[in-house]
Amino acid sequence: MEPAIALNISILATIVGLTGYAVYTAFGPPAKELDDPFEDHED
Repeated sequence: MEPAIALNISILATIVGLTGYAVYTAFGPPAKELDDPFEDHED
């Protein structure tokens, strides 16, 4: 395998992994700990 192909695959895997982690954090079980600052300061 050429080095350029291996580099592209590793960059793609990193991007997909970070995106998956971000979606999990935003919508998964850890999201229950997130606060909405707009709801905290309603009048």
